[in-house]
Amino acid sequence: MKQSHFYAMLARMKYINRWGLMNNTRNENISEHSHQVAVLAHCLVLIHNKRFGGSLDAERAALLATFHDATEIITGDMPTPVKYANASIRDVYKQIEDSAAERLVALLPEDFREEYRAVLKPQSDSDRALEVFVKAADRFSALIKCIEEMRMGNDEFRMAKDTIEQSIHDMHLPEAEVFFEEFLPSFSLVLDEIGG
Repeated sequence: MKQSHFYAMLARMKYINRWGLMNNTRNENISEHSHQVAVLAHCLVLIHNKRFGGSLDAERAALLATFHDATEIITGDMPTPVKYANASIRDVYKQIEDSAAERLVALLPEDFREEYRAVLKPQSDSDRALEVFVKAADRFSALIKCIEEMRMGNDEFRMAKDTIEQSIHDMHLPEAEVFFEEFLPSFSLVLDEIGG
């Protein structure tokens, strides 16, 4: 039986640090970031379903979020200001991400490939409906990082915090606004205030 290196490659997500252009008080890697995005995407879809009468698959959102940055094992983490500097860069980077996804899929046994291709490169209408929540969760994760850095006295993240916060509001997602009101304030508290 041929060995597959896919899961060993995924384990290397912990070596890819985020926020490469920023002075960090604590490094954050894409493995821990992806976990947080999965938790937040699940929450946002639950808000959608329970508060706004939706019927989307929260567990599928968590799965898509878990793998949303997996291609960065190959590409590395490109800073957002560079990735989205203009349409040409964005389009080329999307092609690079697609190529990286195919490289990862190729590491799998043949009978696993379609399931993982659908996770690494979501195409279905239902997955597209979930992607907006994954994107919002990704932005909330970045916002939380900014809040944590600023709590540590790192003013480097002040402008990023304001920009990211505004980008979430600009998504016009009622679910995100609920998260802002109900869950986000706790990230500014100390442990004794959270633990009760």
